[in-house]
Amino acid sequence: MAKITRVEVMMVDLVPKTKRVDAIQTFVSQETPIVRITDSDGAVGTGYCYTIGAGGPSVIALLKHTLVPALIGRDAARIDGIWRDLLYLTHATSVGAITSLALAAIDTALWDLRCIKANLPLWRMAGGSRERIPLYTTEGGWLHLETQQLADDAVAMKERGFQGAKIKIGKPHLSEDSARIVAVRKAVGDDFEIMTDGNQGFSLSEAMRRAQMLEEYRVGWFEEPLPADDMLQHVQLAKSTSVPIAVGESMYSLSQFKDYLAGGACSIVQVDVARIGGITPWLKVAHMAEAFNVLVAPHFLMELHLPLVCAIQNARWLEYIPQLNTVTRTQFVIDDGHAIPSETPGIGIDWDWDKICTISVGGMSFEIS
Repeated sequence: MAKITRVEVMMVDLVPKTKRVDAIQTFVSQETPIVRITDSDGAVGTGYCYTIGAGGPSVIALLKHTLVPALIGRDAARIDGIWRDLLYLTHATSVGAITSLALAAIDTALWDLRCIKANLPLWRMAGGSRERIPLYTTEGGWLHLETQQLADDAVAMKERGFQGAKIKIGKPHLSEDSARIVAVRKAVGDDFEIMTDGNQGFSLSEAMRRAQMLEEYRVGWFEEPLPADDMLQHVQLAKSTSVPIAVGESMYSLSQFKDYLAGGACSIVQVDVARIGGITPWLKVAHMAEAFNVLVAPHFLMELHLPLVCAIQNARWLEYIPQLNTVTRTQFVIDDGHAIPSETPGIGIDWDWDKICTISVGGMSFEIS
């Protein structure tokens, strides 16, 4: 039994290389806490999470004062037990984003450690369902981009073998969103998937109007049309349209996904490994969705979601938004629009520790042993 002997924590702030604007926010910063766990055999596992914009220091504080001290001396192999114990240790602050993000950084590090010691890549360790996954791009679909830019990017990605693109919607008038979708559909033809994302920006009545418009253009899904904490309105919307409703990036517990699935409030699950609290609960959500015959198409974090979607049966897509290029030495392989998971033992991320140490945010680093 190898016990946890040391935990190191730091944070980097990754500025997106591409301007990212949706219906409710501008994505100008990505604070990324990183956790390294060492066991008594000398093996090291690395995990991380992220915030869009501010909030990273709050995650670091929870790790420093509550979660990390509770890890020392624990059996690193008992991942599910550790996750549950840490959740109840922070019972007063869960379910919630900060707690889930902090748990995710720890849980991911423990899975990385487990896979390294077993000499297996995560995608095999967690199920080994497939060796590649189709990509769709979001990087060319942001809300601030002009209509021609959307069409041009979709065509360029199709030529690279990508099978779909996501277009942000939420312009002041329905006709503006319609014009954007029409332009992309004309540019790429009928054999290319178009997804849409409202980023929780609509009322129920307006979401119904947009959904009626989206039906005409055969979109792949309507993502986060309404505030994520209003499950009943999602039920009403789902019953009113043939467009698949996609949710999950703003949900933080297994029970929230259970309610959506049981209530028929969605037909695509976009569970985010950081926001759900790590790989341990991510896999539980994915398997639960499979029981409801619902597909998984996770939100963001493509580098970490790649091995996870290749581990399960009911994944359909991986979202292409490069996140870690500035702090990794290599990126995953793309072949004809498909992402290929790494065969390297662990979660499959090739960290550049020299760069990470150089750009780590001052005052956010600590070590407990």
